[in-house]
Amino acid sequence: MAAAMRLVVTGRHGQLATALAERAAGRGITLIACGRPELDLERPATIAGALGALKPDIIVNAAAFTAVDLAESEPDRAHAINAAGAGDMAAAAATLGVPVIHISTDYVFDGSATKPYGESDAVAPLSVYGQSKLAGEQSVMAACADHAILRTSWVFSATGQNFVRTMLRLAETRSEISVVADQIGRPTPADDLAEAVLGVAANLLAERGEPALRGIFHVGGTGEAISWAGFAEAIFAERGRRGASAVSVRPIGTADYPTPARRPAWSVLDGARLKEIHGIILPDWRIGLARCMDRLMTTEQAP
Repeated sequence: MAAAMRLVVTGRHGQLATALAERAAGRGITLIACGRPELDLERPATIAGALGALKPDIIVNAAAFTAVDLAESEPDRAHAINAAGAGDMAAAAATLGVPVIHISTDYVFDGSATKPYGESDAVAPLSVYGQSKLAGEQSVMAACADHAILRTSWVFSATGQNFVRTMLRLAETRSEISVVADQIGRPTPADDLAEAVLGVAANLLAERGEPALRGIFHVGGTGEAISWAGFAEAIFAERGRRGASAVSVRPIGTADYPTPARRPAWSVLDGARLKEIHGIILPDWRIGLARCMDRLMTTEQAP
């Protein structure tokens, strides 16, 4: 990254903020991760002051209420953080005169498609979480014209709470794990997502007056679209290559694993616009999975 950049990211303990900090190191980027209590999306009065004091060149809003099932019983809180809070964040960016990158989700779609979703495809979220994230997109667009909204899916990393770490934890005590096989998507390594965010950020700052670089973009891992069961099998195959005991996956249907929130059956995102406009394409997710497993298995085996 040639140009210096002062980047503020919210959600400082999340997967993306952690990956951004790792990727920014040594590249002329000053990255400041912030969050509660100094900046709390549920407390609007904290937002503008906290961001103004940090003097960002660009803001990445990675903070969110991501407990998909809990959102069904706490809709007001989900909307306060994901919708109103996102809008307040974008309004603060507009006041400061800096771009905002807002992280959104495949859950804005209902999953009824049979081909990868493009940015202009109809949105119809099935869950409170998805509804709150869609409202957040709309709030950001209304509050700050200088924005890029990045929808992503199935994010995983060696840190935080995610599917890969859950599968490895379950594998410690089970030889067979039941996993849903009728929800299809593409996993996204958090470090590849972070690399894309930094690329978009650099473009937004380099071309401040270019509207084509703004708007909604789909940012996800490339390669094979698979089910959660297929993803689990890939995880356990990587685990086995590193000397761990075998774990089998028993595919089940969504109906066999009922949850409070409905999930889209199809979550595959089309990244063509990101490549065309920003010149960014993420690697095959399996490459990121192998890298993630190297880190996790080394950590597990360390004294």
